Amino acid sequence: MNKKRLSWVDVTKGFLMILVVIGHYPGQLDFPLAKYIYWFHMPAFFILSGLFFKPVVEKGLMKLSIQKRFMQLIVPYLFFLVSITLIRYGIEIGSGNMDLSWYVNDLWTLAVGGRFARGAYGVFWFVTTLFFTYLFFLWMTKYFSRTKQIIILAIFYSIAHFESLFAMRVIGGSPDTASQTIPMIWNIDVALMAVVYFSLGYYMKSIWMNVSKRWLTAGLIGSVTAVLLDNFNVIDYHLSMKFLRYEHFILDLIIPLSFTLVLVGVFQLIATQLSLNWLQRIEKHSLTIMYLHIFTDILLNDYFTYGIIGFTAFGLVIPIVVSIIIQKLIPHGKLLLGGFSQKRPLPIQQ
Repeated sequence: MNKKRLSWVDVTKGFLMILVVIGHYPGQLDFPLAKYIYWFHMPAFFILSGLFFKPVVEKGLMKLSIQKRFMQLIVPYLFFLVSITLIRYGIEIGSGNMDLSWYVNDLWTLAVGGRFARGAYGVFWFVTTLFFTYLFFLWMTKYFSRTKQIIILAIFYSIAHFESLFAMRVIGGSPDTASQTIPMIWNIDVALMAVVYFSLGYYMKSIWMNVSKRWLTAGLIGSVTAVLLDNFNVIDYHLSMKFLRYEHFILDLIIPLSFTLVLVGVFQLIATQLSLNWLQRIEKHSLTIMYLHIFTDILLNDYFTYGIIGFTAFGLVIPIVVSIIIQKLIPHGKLLLGGFSQKRPLPIQQ
């Protein structure tokens, strides 16, 4: 994969990270921007992650692959989980909260994680879901043929939709409340849905690497049609992977796929004409931005008044500064931010 291709991938991920920050703006947006962002931004992350997936075929490398992914995903997860929690508890103790039961309940919620961890931890579900998505797909590609993989994915996709329909239609209520009636640690059940998007990145790699005009046009038609149908109340489409809200068996593939095709295709075209280094810098610090943008607002909103622009600016700039500080001043800082790499073992000589 050459530098030109890596450039558009980084630019696309940087833009998606901006959408993640905007999507968590606590205020009311005049245009239903957040709704449309949720239609595709998390599926797009899983699709782009699948693009770089490499099956493990060599004997004995499965354990090393899992270890690498654990160090890249779960170690930063635990680092930011502990760091934010210590700061929160310091603030709580400073404000006079000495209720032991409150801390016990809070710690239990954080241990379960996923959709049950709210507030400052609102995006933590993505990392644990991505980790188990990787494990699922690693297992599938290791032990099953392509045909059997697709069958397994179809089963996972069906189970995920059955679970969603049960939560949204049978249990009812708001998506966050309904989904939390289904116990699950670290949102592992969401990986049943995420692995389908992940597989689209892997199986369609040749398409993603160079989105043709035909595919870009198809994506535009699908995206524009979906927005028009939604605006004219022909459909009422929503997608929230975190809270198990995927109720449209066909649209949950077509709409995220269409928007991602447009996003990737457009940035591939732009990357050939313009240097978007600022988006690449955002992507470079995307892990810290993801973990800290909500917490940044929690710490600042009592002292500053700002709208969506200020929220987005603070949510990007402050985590980037923190990311630089961690890497430069804290021992093994890069490792804490997922910068782990391992040498491939030399083949055994016969």
